[in-house]
Amino acid sequence: MTHSQTGAIGAHNAKVMNRFDLTKRLVGRLKHDEAVIGGIGNANFDLWACGQRPQNFYMLGSMGLAIPIALGVAIAQPKRHVIALEGDGSLLMQLGCLATVAMRAPKNLTIVLWDNGIYQITGSQPTASAATADLTAIARGAGIANSAWAADEDDFDRLVAAALNDRGPRLIAARIDHKPAVATTDRDPVQIRERFMRGLGAKSSAA
Repeated sequence: MTHSQTGAIGAHNAKVMNRFDLTKRLVGRLKHDEAVIGGIGNANFDLWACGQRPQNFYMLGSMGLAIPIALGVAIAQPKRHVIALEGDGSLLMQLGCLATVAMRAPKNLTIVLWDNGIYQITGSQPTASAATADLTAIARGAGIANSAWAADEDDFDRLVAAALNDRGPRLIAARIDHKPAVATTDRDPVQIRERFMRGLGAKSSAA
């Protein structure tokens, strides 16, 4: 049994990893047109840098909406696995979404939480998770029982593999460093929406 299964790994004793490296690891495991919703800022910047899949959605301008959008997609397309990539600051803006996810309990939804303890793109102000808040404990309290910290890169890979193969919902949290994203998403909301709708089969290429 691993540390993340026993609960020995917590918010402040997990290895600090790199978000872009972990994003590459996750994207490399996607083989079945899984939908990925990148939260505002660095979460979607690094997703963009890993390759512009048509099943990717890059959230622009609004904090805290990656998980609600992913929940909606998961409910609308229950045969497609959906992954939300969200930062700690954005999740703190929308904690109620965890209770809604738990209540609806979509089997095809995975939340990946990038926690560096700061609001990185607004000036690196500390978030509550830098001090007292353990967001996996909050998620479990909301009803998402399968919520765990990734102890290290190998454990992150294991948790992602389990999420893609088992029933959800799940939340995987990773402590990350303060390094900036390696690229910036092209900010064209209409193009992002249109490509994503086609990637999900919700709109034909001829439309």
